Amino acid sequence: MRVCLDCFPFLVRSAGVKAYLFELHRHLARTAGTNRISAFPFLDGARTLHHEGSILGQADTAWRFALVLFANTGRNPVLDLLGRRFDVFHASNQVRNPPRNCKLTTTVHDMTAWSHPELHTEGTVANDKRWAQRTIAHADGIITPSEATRADAIRWLKLPPERVRAIHHGVAEAYFKPPENEIAAARNTYHLKKPYILFVSTIEPRKNLDRLLDAYEQLPPDLREEFDLIISGPRGWRSEQTMARLESQPAGIRTLGYVPEHLLPGLTAGATVFAYPSLYEGFGFPVAQAMAAGTVVLTSNVSSLPEITAGWAELVDPLSTAEIAAGLQRLLTSPSLREKLQALASARAQHFTWERCATETWEFFEHV
Repeated sequence: MRVCLDCFPFLVRSAGVKAYLFELHRHLARTAGTNRISAFPFLDGARTLHHEGSILGQADTAWRFALVLFANTGRNPVLDLLGRRFDVFHASNQVRNPPRNCKLTTTVHDMTAWSHPELHTEGTVANDKRWAQRTIAHADGIITPSEATRADAIRWLKLPPERVRAIHHGVAEAYFKPPENEIAAARNTYHLKKPYILFVSTIEPRKNLDRLLDAYEQLPPDLREEFDLIISGPRGWRSEQTMARLESQPAGIRTLGYVPEHLLPGLTAGATVFAYPSLYEGFGFPVAQAMAAGTVVLTSNVSSLPEITAGWAELVDPLSTAEIAAGLQRLLTSPSLREKLQALASARAQHFTWERCATETWEFFEHV
């Protein structure tokens, strides 16, 4: 079997989708054996992952952009030339005219353009809805990263259930119990002297950071004196008010900005609590990574997050600042509760491997 994986997100600023495609392509290549796996547009040589821009240089990025823009023009059938060489083309949400002469599949990462359009820019919502019309509606098979997202996709897009399969993502090996020297390196790099609560994400409305900031400020003074709140992640869309609040340097709250990939496992493992009260997640990479790192998690009781954590986290209503604050206080003041949740969550995290994800994805392609 010959599979082409659309890896165009390698060329743009992206977090979860880029990580998914990078790890999936790498592990599918191992799983494929004598079969063939290729990365479009001509990205098979990708060896490094970073989220803030293209993984290639400017010139190599530019001509690939031009190729995809040309392929997206009107009803351009140029990618049918590519389709002749493959049995399956797995499309991202950037390709508007996928090949029509091979099987078409895609991954629907979340349904927030339909369920929470107010949390996105108008352009993002319009882009996802065009993708639904041009690609998802015609796909022979669709992957979602959780059963919760599968149910949402079937409901919102009126998809036949038999065409949609939930396959959980993996977590990079580096997150599974990082050694003490990596934890120390992250602490030293960012001068983290106190125990800390950690939040990791692009700063944008869906991640609900403002309610987390409010909840932290509602903690008793002695807890705020003992534990800092560390914010890791780049500025995203509609984040002006949140960024202004962070830049005012409120007591106990520190902002690190974008943290390089190699420092994140140690930073995550060094936290006392990982706090992630997101309003909606298709999977929730940061939560699964924290579980793998052995860090107790506070997260939301909505969308995929109860499924991913299997309940082995402090689950709260993300719309309730009081619940978030109470959950933080329970975890910060109870080492025995943290120890129990850490052990159970670490066991759950063993499920989230890229080897399993790649094996299930290859079986999905064979079925299609």
